[in-house]
Amino acid sequence: MPAKQRMRLANDKASKNVTQRGNVPKSLKPEEDKYPVGPWLIALFVFVVCGSAVFQIIQSIRFG
Repeated sequence: MPAKQRMRLANDKASKNVTQRGNVPKSLKPEEDKYPVGPWLIALFVFVVCGSAVFQIIQSIRFG
């Protein structure tokens, strides 16, 4: 794409923002989820880790 055409496309995209005055999003890129892992999977992981730790403590007290 020649430089003039690329500049024209950028100017067209920016000129649309001029008419919106204050309603322009901070980024023109779509926002993605903040967490790549769901909350249920995190809860399951915490449950497994804490459960195994509690089980290990009980086992070490029992056979101590």
